[in-house]
Amino acid sequence: MTSRITILLALLIALGGFAVAQGPYEDVDPSGQRVVFWHQHGGVREAGLSRIVERFNEENPYGITVVAEFQGSYPEIFQKMLLLAGTDDAPNLVVAYQDQAAAYRFADGLVDIRTFLASERWGFDPDDFADFFAGFIASDVHPVFEGELLGFPPNRSIEVMYYNEDWIRELGFDGPPATPAEFEEQACAATAQAFSGAVAGGARYGYELTLDASRFASWVFAFGGDVFDTETNRYTFDDEGAIQAMTFLQGLFERGCADIVTERFGDQTNFGLGTTLFTVGSSSALPFYRDAVRAGADFDWSVAAVPHTTPEPVMNVYGASVSITSGHAPEAELATWLFVQYFTSPEVQADWARASNYFPVRASVADGLDDYFDADPAYEAAFDLLRYGVSEPVAPGYAFVRNLVAAELAAIVDGADVTTALQRLDAEANRVLLEQLADID
Repeated sequence: MTSRITILLALLIALGGFAVAQGPYEDVDPSGQRVVFWHQHGGVREAGLSRIVERFNEENPYGITVVAEFQGSYPEIFQKMLLLAGTDDAPNLVVAYQDQAAAYRFADGLVDIRTFLASERWGFDPDDFADFFAGFIASDVHPVFEGELLGFPPNRSIEVMYYNEDWIRELGFDGPPATPAEFEEQACAATAQAFSGAVAGGARYGYELTLDASRFASWVFAFGGDVFDTETNRYTFDDEGAIQAMTFLQGLFERGCADIVTERFGDQTNFGLGTTLFTVGSSSALPFYRDAVRAGADFDWSVAAVPHTTPEPVMNVYGASVSITSGHAPEAELATWLFVQYFTSPEVQADWARASNYFPVRASVADGLDDYFDADPAYEAAFDLLRYGVSEPVAPGYAFVRNLVAAELAAIVDGADVTTALQRLDAEANRVLLEQLADID
């Protein structure tokens, strides 16, 4: 993970300690600008975002008007943006995962946010910037583009281990597992001894695994490995940590202590019924787990770090950021940045956390969430792990690679040779990356 921190330090150095006296936006007047923001939020999240936008429109001293427009899912927004990136028909601000932002950048469609951060007039005070979780900012630094910052995080989720606390106690353990060895012991014990409060019969498992690239990365991180080398700009799916992590998971399946999730959100359902002891998944699912438990076996449960071999947890933190598009007047680009600053201010972040159940991107926001933590201890437990966050690759084409990862993960838990499968995955993933880069050139 050292390379990730190195990149962030390089970013800060490039900003010259935030002491840049002049820049392209120093004398720009953003007054009266209209900012169009494309997003994917629906339901209560869209309502919460609308309230934030309305307050900004009322309170900002420049008369800037932000218009938030729902544009469908992430893939739908991506397809629309591919046609508009680099033109003045693109929205001013767009939600984007890091690999999507890379695709827009290849079309000269995004502004490097370092320009705003380096501005003496429009950037953050250094102490204010230090309030952001460093790993969150680092996840939007693109090594392929020499460290350009192509997005800024308004929220994040984290991969956590969900566990049935009552079942763990019934099995004779003091608490949730902290290491893979402890995880295996408890998972296999649960497979052998049903939870007394379960409201469904049939098969039971200590762990249910979703065949997903984020699950893969979470376990690799927990074993001290990584899936991408930011210094050489290549995937590293066959590094030693990955081999150890996949060997561990394969062993769980061979002992009959784990199963694959075969239905969408089936792990949540089975967890709530009391037939699955552990799952690993996004913290954004906390409300759904809560509902599943209440409707099911109604037991005590919480979340913890993915069991790890490293001295401290290494947590997979992810989420889409917001990117500022190019092709507009400097006044519009600056107005867009001022809304991003507002969106990521501590008070607004607290409001957004309550409305969205995402995690805020600044550490100080915790001071305003005491009542929220009290009402949802699992959310607080996950929040406390944010400082250990690292991110999945930001490489172009990662969406395609994720499908390759899921396929090889399925082969591994089905008994394929781990090293061979990971070498095959690594070779194919790097082939995809080279093709993406060649297409751009």
